[in-house]
Amino acid sequence: MGGEGEHEYTISYGKARVPLYRVSAHPLANLPPIPESAFTGRDNTLFAVEVDMEVFGTGFLPAYITGDNSRVVATDSMKNVILHQALAYDGATLEGFLDHLGRYFLATYPHLESLRVAAREMPFAAAQVPLDADAAGGAFGPSSVLFARTEGDHTVASLDFTRAGDRTVLTAHRCGRVGLRLLKVTGSSFTRFVRDANTTLPERGDRPLYISLDISWTYADAADALGGDPARYVAAEQVRDVALAVFHQFVSESIQHLVHEMGQRLLERFPRLASVSFEAENHTPDPIAVSDTDPKVKVYSSPFPAFGLIKLTMSRSG
Repeated sequence: MGGEGEHEYTISYGKARVPLYRVSAHPLANLPPIPESAFTGRDNTLFAVEVDMEVFGTGFLPAYITGDNSRVVATDSMKNVILHQALAYDGATLEGFLDHLGRYFLATYPHLESLRVAAREMPFAAAQVPLDADAAGGAFGPSSVLFARTEGDHTVASLDFTRAGDRTVLTAHRCGRVGLRLLKVTGSSFTRFVRDANTTLPERGDRPLYISLDISWTYADAADALGGDPARYVAAEQVRDVALAVFHQFVSESIQHLVHEMGQRLLERFPRLASVSFEAENHTPDPIAVSDTDPKVKVYSSPFPAFGLIKLTMSRSG
């Protein structure tokens, strides 16, 4: 067997998908309103997320080479830190919680070199319930105690930390809203593309466009991502709503054309952002039939399982 000096190593390990449900977290309030969104905050009665923690560094190499675990923090301990620090966190944002968690973990285990913490929202919506249980046909409103798990788009974030002397430094961050599935029945086309012997796709001057969309972004100042100053925080719900507004309003020539317009609007709307990225899948249905009496009445079906993949990152210059 070769010795340790004969190889180079890249090492990480961690705990994935730790679920937690924090009740009565600090509300997120006083976000600046934008024209595309009614969202200006949330009460955070239920803060439900899944958390990943991953540590990096060659200090763990003896555990791999000789089975020496003396520097290994058990992943079960990571899980316990995540859960207990969810109670200690007094902020209102997913990114702020990850910042609190990462700094606490590196302070607790000073032999660790660097760390990544990431989380994904488990979305729940307040159930609509009768405001007066005894009144037939009365008004309905959101419950303050009952929540229903929803599927679909949700918020994600990841933060990277490293040790610089006795300080913990935030070295990278990424925020996002992922899992959007959007279908526009008209107002999208795809024409004038390359045609040759391999082309069978017809040009479509107006088509329903069905996409799966993930959006991510970074800030010029990473501190703004944490939500300490709501006036400088960009809520994922507002990002989603901007994307929806653009998709609704904009007549696009392609998905590329569409995501570029979304990026333009987001960078204009949120000057604090340094970059915005898109990953879109094309799931546009195939046409099957058109009504003989009303050409607006059409039937479509799901396309071949393979899908087009479109990516774009836009960063501010200078």
